[in-house]
Amino acid sequence: MRVGIYVRVSKRTLNTDNQLHDLRTFAATQVGWEITHEFIETVTGSGLKERKEFERMMLAASKHEFDLLLFWKLDRVTREGISATLRYLENLKAWGVGWRSYQEPWLDTGNEMVTGIVLSVIAAMARQERQTLIDRTLAGLRTAKRNGKILGRPRRVIDWKQVNDRVANGESVRSVARSMKVSHSLLLKGLQ
Repeated sequence: MRVGIYVRVSKRTLNTDNQLHDLRTFAATQVGWEITHEFIETVTGSGLKERKEFERMMLAASKHEFDLLLFWKLDRVTREGISATLRYLENLKAWGVGWRSYQEPWLDTGNEMVTGIVLSVIAAMARQERQTLIDRTLAGLRTAKRNGKILGRPRRVIDWKQVNDRVANGESVRSVARSMKVSHSLLLKGLQ
């Protein structure tokens, strides 16, 4: 059986090594399974950002380039909610591609006990987990502000008279920016 693996993490500070190792090892223990495709990306699963590897995976599935999609956990595939999750899984099924979750062994097209209700509950939980992360982050930012923390990049005070004088004396904007440790484009905008 030809197997496609889909692996996703949401932040650059995370890596895909654990998921990849588990999925490759699991596939190697299955009789007749051969990994023919690997789709690996670092992007949110909320549906708010373009997921190029996910789109590539769905296109390959629609062309029946593999027989089974193996993923680490359903929330790695998507956190878009119930209808989107069900639509993706139904598309796979319609294209003749099975799917299986490594961490949730009951989520397997070969398991008749998996119904729309079970998938709906899991998809709703994944979406809620995403919302919980957002809520916690926003609460932390509000607390930091209340405690006097200044958020964002540190403000730079630029002596525009000095910048204008140096540029008027023939020094390049790039050289002035480098010596002041600010971006070249920032000085160009300020000089206009």
